[in-house]
Amino acid sequence: MDQLFDVSLFASALRMLTPILLAALGGAICARVGLFNVGLEGLMLIGAFSAIVGNYLTGSIALSLLFAIGCTLAFSLLFAFMSIQLQANVIVVGIALNFLALGLTTFSLRAIFDVKGAYYDKNMVGLPKLNIPVIEDIPWLGGVLSGHSVLVYASILIVAALHYYLFRTVSGFRLLAAGENPTAARSLGIKVTRIQYGAVLLCGVLCGLAGAQLSLGNVTMFTEGMTAGRGFIALVATMLGQSNPLGVAGASLLFGFMESLSIRLQGFAMPTHFTLMVPYVVTILAMLFFKDKGYMQEARKSSGSSR
Repeated sequence: MDQLFDVSLFASALRMLTPILLAALGGAICARVGLFNVGLEGLMLIGAFSAIVGNYLTGSIALSLLFAIGCTLAFSLLFAFMSIQLQANVIVVGIALNFLALGLTTFSLRAIFDVKGAYYDKNMVGLPKLNIPVIEDIPWLGGVLSGHSVLVYASILIVAALHYYLFRTVSGFRLLAAGENPTAARSLGIKVTRIQYGAVLLCGVLCGLAGAQLSLGNVTMFTEGMTAGRGFIALVATMLGQSNPLGVAGASLLFGFMESLSIRLQGFAMPTHFTLMVPYVVTILAMLFFKDKGYMQEARKSSGSSR
């Protein structure tokens, strides 16, 4: 048991948690303005691929992150235009973007790198690791909390900042009002459409960072479909957390830990196919025990109002 639940397991859980958490926060922002964004998977995949492309073209980590954010913003703008401006069904639009992202990244992998399946360059540098002074010298705790990429720590700060923004600022309350009752919000002069566009674009930024963490933080490579359902897991984390940043963080921590545990179980002579399905089984169980039907009703309402 000590070999299973050791320092490296919990440190790995933090790394696995970050892409899910960032994407889930993006989904939470969209949900707060009445848009059920099921396109998180595609946005993460675009972010992961474009981060590698940016690194390949520029050799700069900062420019790679900016390039990933820019590409996901373009996809987010497409989602926003079709869902808000054209009033298309948000579920259909999100699913279409997921398939578009999968096909586009697969094609671009062959077109840009002339490879199939995966691209890896031993000279490519991933996200730098940060060692936290004082904490890194604390037994056990230092091994868990120190030595992660900057996006791991940034995700924690984003949770706190987003929680403060939503529940402590005037513009945050306007964002909540735009999602709770758009008609009443418009009667008060609140620019609902502008707020919805801003929320979707902010979701794109967070998903771009999530993809960059996946391809340049957790590993330093890109494989076809490397998000492997993490966008949908992030969507479940959004629902379990009731679109509250703190709740979303707790749900994401659960799923990140289970993903890390599934990888660790492979070292204990357990069948690979069994260990790989652990995070997804936990996701399904979480949905089965999800008691609050209000969120799902809101999702159906946002889908129906888009017709």
